[in-house]
Amino acid sequence: MTRSNHGPGPVDIAVNEPAESTNLRGAAAAAAVPAVDMGATSHLDEHGNPRIIERRFRVTELYEGHRLDHFMMRQMPRLSRTRLQQIIRGGLEQTTGSPGPRRLKPNTRVAYGDEFVFRYPAKPEPLCPRTFDVLFEDEHMMVIDKPAGLPMHATAKFYFNTLTRVLLERYPDEPLQLAHRIDRETSGCVVLARGKKAAARLKGAFAKKRVRKRYLALVMGAPPWPTESESTGGVVIDQPLGLVPRDSDFVEVRMHVRADGLPSQTRVHVVERRSDRALVACEPITGRQHQIRAHLAHAGFPIAGDKLYLGGDDLFRRCCDDGFEESMLDLLGMRRQALHADTIDVPHPADGARTRICAPLPEDMRTFLDAAG
Repeated sequence: MTRSNHGPGPVDIAVNEPAESTNLRGAAAAAAVPAVDMGATSHLDEHGNPRIIERRFRVTELYEGHRLDHFMMRQMPRLSRTRLQQIIRGGLEQTTGSPGPRRLKPNTRVAYGDEFVFRYPAKPEPLCPRTFDVLFEDEHMMVIDKPAGLPMHATAKFYFNTLTRVLLERYPDEPLQLAHRIDRETSGCVVLARGKKAAARLKGAFAKKRVRKRYLALVMGAPPWPTESESTGGVVIDQPLGLVPRDSDFVEVRMHVRADGLPSQTRVHVVERRSDRALVACEPITGRQHQIRAHLAHAGFPIAGDKLYLGGDDLFRRCCDDGFEESMLDLLGMRRQALHADTIDVPHPADGARTRICAPLPEDMRTFLDAAG
């Protein structure tokens, strides 16, 4: 049953309900622009000139005494070491310390509190959908359906085509805060807080594991796991995860199963089966980086479109450096990783009532699933 109040008991909001229930999605959803903005001109100002991007970096205690290039690798992890060294020598400025310019080198040692700034003219960014639906909103919180491909925060390639930037444009008078994050290629539920009190409570709920999340993953192969109707609890993938060590030229981000890794558990069951692929529900019990993607790949059923865990390190690097190529579809099946944040169950920041919001399965995942016999 779906209810919009916040009285005792859970609040259920599902956007794939009949039309008469759409009033629960909030006024902002009804006013959403139907055409999808792909961000082709987001880097230009009102006169058609490139905007100036300013990125600031502050050294925390964690990086006290580290080399500058090592510190910057953690701030801009998708860039190669060669590109980072070019930025350090030619574009990075230190804004703290003694007066006057300081010549920076890759081996410059950084201190706690050091601040650096990198300014550069904006360039056209990779196209991605900047239009999103609002699944739920009230005076305390908002839940949106983030489209696949839209990054949450600025990266080396994205600045204006990011969720944080779109929120500033769409709600210029309201400092909305993200309560958590999901990967760029992952679609689905993202929770936003309205006000400092709501932000503290929502972020605290995520930190204290009081938020229940379910993802839908479209995997390659035929997993032997039961369907929801066959098993009340599903199957738990219980394998410790840790980072794969990086090589000399690239900051590695891939997680893999390793004996000395952090305890990691993901509950899974099959939602729909096809001949060579399946739609799998995944509930992360722990919250490790790339947990669902790494666990499914380790089990032998990688997520369709996953350039890192299905495509491998070399293909992932090619995508980072040169972008997606149509020939990659032969291996990947889809242009993006087919992972969708389907359901989120969060204590409401006003009164703690369980509030459950669902996002419909994206069309690209449905089409690829149904394309199999």
